[in-house]
Amino acid sequence: MAANSRTASRTLALIQKESLQVVRDPSALLIAFILPVVMLFLFAYAVSLDIQRVKIGVVLESDTPKSVALASYLGGTRYFEVHPARSAEQLGARLVSGDLKGYVLIPGNLEQRVAQGNQPLVQIITDASQPNTANFVAGYAQGAVQRWFSEQPSLAGPRINIEARYWYNPSIDSRQFLIPGAIGIIMTMIGTLLTALVMAREWERGTMEALLSTPARVNEIIIGKVLPYFVLGMLASTIASLISLFVFGIPLRGSLFALLIVSAVFMLPALGQGLVISVVAKNQFIASQLALLSGFLPAFLLSGFLFEIDSMPQVIQYITNVVAAKYYISSLQTIFLVGDEWSTLLPNVLYMGLLGALFLGISRLKTRRSLEG
Repeated sequence: MAANSRTASRTLALIQKESLQVVRDPSALLIAFILPVVMLFLFAYAVSLDIQRVKIGVVLESDTPKSVALASYLGGTRYFEVHPARSAEQLGARLVSGDLKGYVLIPGNLEQRVAQGNQPLVQIITDASQPNTANFVAGYAQGAVQRWFSEQPSLAGPRINIEARYWYNPSIDSRQFLIPGAIGIIMTMIGTLLTALVMAREWERGTMEALLSTPARVNEIIIGKVLPYFVLGMLASTIASLISLFVFGIPLRGSLFALLIVSAVFMLPALGQGLVISVVAKNQFIASQLALLSGFLPAFLLSGFLFEIDSMPQVIQYITNVVAAKYYISSLQTIFLVGDEWSTLLPNVLYMGLLGALFLGISRLKTRRSLEG
């Protein structure tokens, strides 16, 4: 009992010491409270997969009623900003310069093509130097022409109306799944930097060696170091979530309880990775570079935030399994857009917990070796 009491007393003293250090350290507060706000706004406004008001040309070779109606149909959507022309030659220079992303050529014999029903109605030309935009212009223009064709009253035969429904994100707004993913990227960077930089600074100043020479055990030191930054990380996660809800209007279909649980578990591998970096580097500059290389970049590229994991090579897909942000981002998107689907959340929580235990275990071993030698 006396040993347990001394252990608890030392641990609480270390937590209190580190908490005072956090309050006095402007860099930790800057990382925890200012950095997530700035990065979240950058992700919200600078990263978008929505394409609206794309400039395209519409070549109208004749002014027949159906040609004019089709041109008006293309110009009546929020996705296109239509620039009319009489010939394709008038749009060639603008397409080469990038001012236009493509054009739709409506032939002069459109009436006959509609009547026959078995010929292409229009020609669609796109600028493939930007493949995603080119695919969007071609796909949406083709779909718009097909919808216009199906609405023509002169066509014989039964008419089939197709109404599309999109689950979990009915408005197909990319911000609704990008911002929860951005929270995962931000918290990866914050959690790794918090422990990596602060601990590396102590190694630089020699205060870490002094602390290791005290009767405090390595486990007590790690707990005393991690717990204050765990609280900081949870506060940063809460701030980012509140901004997502009340500033950007992202729906929260799950519960706050689930959100706090997955965030708390994720802080373990994030902070643990920072501890490993600080023990290995023992230098603030090197620690910051390692935090970016091993934390931010894998989280941004290999977590499924922007790039589909299923489309990656098989070897890279295996590597993504050790990226904690992959499970955190998946959990955040599930909680925000779907709800408390614990069949999806529990495996993610388990994997994050295992990665957290791995990083904390490595940091403990490396810290003991530093003390011994």
